[in-house]
Amino acid sequence: MFYEMRTYTIKVGKVPEYLKHFEENGLPVITKYAKLVAWWYTDIGELNQVIHVWEYESMDDRAVKRRQLYQDPDWIEKFVPTAFPMLEKQESKLLYAADFSPIGGKNKS
Repeated sequence: MFYEMRTYTIKVGKVPEYLKHFEENGLPVITKYAKLVAWWYTDIGELNQVIHVWEYESMDDRAVKRRQLYQDPDWIEKFVPTAFPMLEKQESKLLYAADFSPIGGKNKS
């Protein structure tokens, strides 16, 4: 099991609009392909960011599910055209849980 942490920097003043658009148009689509573990937005430190974590069984599982997402008409036609212009920057990190982690360590089910 591993996790993908995605950090998006949103254009100044667009965070509320992005959050609403993601909740209404992005989340229903992407959750067909990945399990949402966490979703945050910043208030202190580097501002105008949203951070979300997705769970996958393996790198192969992620690759298959991302390909399926990128072919989904609802993602391509309803989410991407509005969401992507609001983005300044995207970052993705693949994370593996330590054995003692409360989320996803080897001994967790």
